[in-house]
Amino acid sequence: MVALIAKMKIKEGKMDEATDLFRGLVPKVGKEEGTVGYAVCRDKANPDLLVVVERYRDMEAIQAHSSTPHFKEFSKAVGALLDGKPEISILEEIVSI
Repeated sequence: MVALIAKMKIKEGKMDEATDLFRGLVPKVGKEEGTVGYAVCRDKANPDLLVVVERYRDMEAIQAHSSTPHFKEFSKAVGALLDGKPEISILEEIVSI
């Protein structure tokens, strides 16, 4: 398994718009082969920060996800709402439930 953590600082006043975009994206990601889990979270200590926790079967599933038309469309739309570049970490899963 492979996990991906994406931290995205959202521009002031744009959080509702950003979360609406994610609400449209998540059901589509859930149908992608190789997706194990996908959670969009808001940081309680920093309410302008969204943290996306993604789990995939393998790196090929991450690459497939990144190349889907719905993700490309989402990325373009959410990019306008970001305050800076997202911080992305790709992790090798050792133990999980």
